[in-house]
Amino acid sequence: MEKIIIIGSGPAAHTAAIYTARANLKPLMFEGFMAAGIAAGGQLTTTTEIENFPGFPQAVSGPELMMRMREQSLRYGTRIETKTVDAVDVSSRPFKIKTGKEIFECEALIIATGATARRMSLKGESEYWQKGISACAVCDGALPMFRNQALAVIGGGDSAVEEATFLTKFASRVYLVHRRDQLRASKSMQKRAFSNPKIEIIWDHVPVEAIGEKFLTGVRVQHVKTNELRTLEVKGLFYAVGHLPNTSFLNGQLLCDETGYIKTIPGTTQTNIKGVFACGDVQDKVYRQAITAAGSGCMAALEAERFLEGE
Repeated sequence: MEKIIIIGSGPAAHTAAIYTARANLKPLMFEGFMAAGIAAGGQLTTTTEIENFPGFPQAVSGPELMMRMREQSLRYGTRIETKTVDAVDVSSRPFKIKTGKEIFECEALIIATGATARRMSLKGESEYWQKGISACAVCDGALPMFRNQALAVIGGGDSAVEEATFLTKFASRVYLVHRRDQLRASKSMQKRAFSNPKIEIIWDHVPVEAIGEKFLTGVRVQHVKTNELRTLEVKGLFYAVGHLPNTSFLNGQLLCDETGYIKTIPGTTQTNIKGVFACGDVQDKVYRQAITAAGSGCMAALEAERFLEGE
């Protein structure tokens, strides 16, 4: 029987592990084995340089940052299993966690499984992923390789407009490519896009191919009605077509919103089941940053500790 189990391996999970380990709760973490198609460490393992995480003035690579977090978790006594959780049973305590043929039990559970950015499976996507293609403008848009360059954003919702607007701080021009003839974004966000001289909206087009040499140099887009092809010469391509929260293993046992993100009591990481906490991108579809995930991991650890002390 474990006092606490943490499912996940990103900033939220490791922050929760560090705090619970230092509280002598002897946490067990399941970091996953290529869970959701991503290596242990989560989405940051696919990010080349991180310039906005405090404490790294010269920037740090995503894999290095996650390696340091993992080392810190281990140093304070976290046990880490490189196994993917297949299912959980939170209908009663102790909670049961199933991985392969093994079943583990715990008194408290922290879920920090994150969310996976939707990819578009373009021709050339895998070749230029993190070599010009990204799913987070806020994370990567300020990198030197994108400064004063033409960039493209795919999408038509609030997130797409927000990311395009953010990129205009650094780019020479931003193409907003949308498959329809009008944006899905709110009126206020549309006004922001239409009034920004650096944003050019490419209506009725979808991306079909990423092209380049060592790094991305352009994206081919196709008109949805005429099938006419056009090449946009850009050094960056940013997807803003949504994320998928990694919650399928919960099998509907926790209260989630319409898009699958775990619902927590506002201002806390508490779920609808007492003793189960959710932190990081699996319950945050607004900020989705490493630092906010880490902060919520701290919250989950403190709340879990108080929960266990109250038993």
